[in-house]
Amino acid sequence: MLLERLKNYGRLIRFERPIGTLLLLWPTYWALWIAAQGFPGWKLLIIFSLGTFLMRSAGCAINDIADRKVDGHVERTKLRPLATGAISVKEALAVFGGLLLGAFILVLQLNTLTLLFSGVAVLLAATYPFMKRYHHWPQVYLGLAFAWGIPMAFTAINDQFPPLVAWILLAANVAWTTAYDTMYAMCDREDDLKIGVKSTAIIFGEHDRLIVGCLQVLTLALLIWVGFLAGLKVWFWLSLVVVAGFFIYQQYLIRNRDRWLSLRAFLNNNWVGLVVFIGIALSYSLA
Repeated sequence: MLLERLKNYGRLIRFERPIGTLLLLWPTYWALWIAAQGFPGWKLLIIFSLGTFLMRSAGCAINDIADRKVDGHVERTKLRPLATGAISVKEALAVFGGLLLGAFILVLQLNTLTLLFSGVAVLLAATYPFMKRYHHWPQVYLGLAFAWGIPMAFTAINDQFPPLVAWILLAANVAWTTAYDTMYAMCDREDDLKIGVKSTAIIFGEHDRLIVGCLQVLTLALLIWVGFLAGLKVWFWLSLVVVAGFFIYQQYLIRNRDRWLSLRAFLNNNWVGLVVFIGIALSYSLA
């Protein structure tokens, strides 16, 4: 019985699907390496890695709490534990609270400015799931939530308000997240239209591929700006060439707006984040 309960808690936080944690982790690593101009040290690396996992897990828990009455009507989410009644709302809230407590304990190891910035991270994570009920731009809001580890990384290392390069990197991540989460939303577009859930995939309509492409180009342009501001080396520029290739491949996958191919395009973004990180890390380690 206990083992089954734990398995359902794991499904609640998507423990078996680490893609969300990875997509949140890579931009945080980008920021840590740029802020520290190289390896940021094991303490910060461990704190931000664990914090990323805890905050993404908390986001999944509050998302399922918010969507418990609609997930059962969506093909991709109908078997989630809250939708099926495998766990209760009280249990999910307890998991959410425990994860936030764990993240708070971690951020207490950092400076006061980073602690203040973490309050924004909690607010974004807790409110994101409700955005799809009020406007068609929850993907942009998710981008802010996923990018907030960037200014926190800079404050943790430098103990001062983040510089321009941090905010440009944040903007790049918002554009990138909006692009890949729109592809993710394309998987659920038919179901979302039936139940009244809003998304960029719906508001973009027949222009979805074009706008996703524009967001991908914007992501590359902003990363180029970051590269110049941070003085990154040839490895970073080579990584952006590879990223451009990934974006072209994703456009190919979503060409017919097939649900499962759109999901594959979304998942491919893990490689985008990894390649950019490798380019940044090599720029400092092989300089």
